Amino acid sequence: MIFATLPLFSRYLTLHPLFPAAYAYLRDTDLNALAPGVHQIIDQQLFVIVEHANGRTRAEAKLEAHRRYIDIQLVLAGLDEMGWQALSDCNQPIDEHNLERDIRFFDDAPATWIAVPPAHFCIFFPDDAHAPLVGSGAIRKVIMKVAVAAI
Repeated sequence: MIFATLPLFSRYLTLHPLFPAAYAYLRDTDLNALAPGVHQIIDQQLFVIVEHANGRTRAEAKLEAHRRYIDIQLVLAGLDEMGWQALSDCNQPIDEHNLERDIRFFDDAPATWIAVPPAHFCIFFPDDAHAPLVGSGAIRKVIMKVAVAAI
């Protein structure tokens, strides 16, 4: 898991072949003008999901993990307090991995919480379980989905 501000994203460009394209999109796009929903960037390899939702409580949030995609979660407005736990330490699955949605939920409690303000992001890799959208009030964010196996 990585936590940083958007201007520092350039430090991580070499971690994945699609990170330069992801960074360029996040840096050069008017993200506040995007409508909620899914926006394709590079076929199924790179896309962004725009969310605008009211925050939930820590008790309501469930840890989730993905196999096919890395999440880059950038907060645009509000404060998103994201929970984190190493996937290897999650031993209370709620369900099987949903292949279509690339998600599995867990009933484990996060090991830590990260208060993510606007213009800050977290990168969650497949070995990072995370519980997003925790907070009071509205949260607007983008979730960049980066295919683990880039073509």
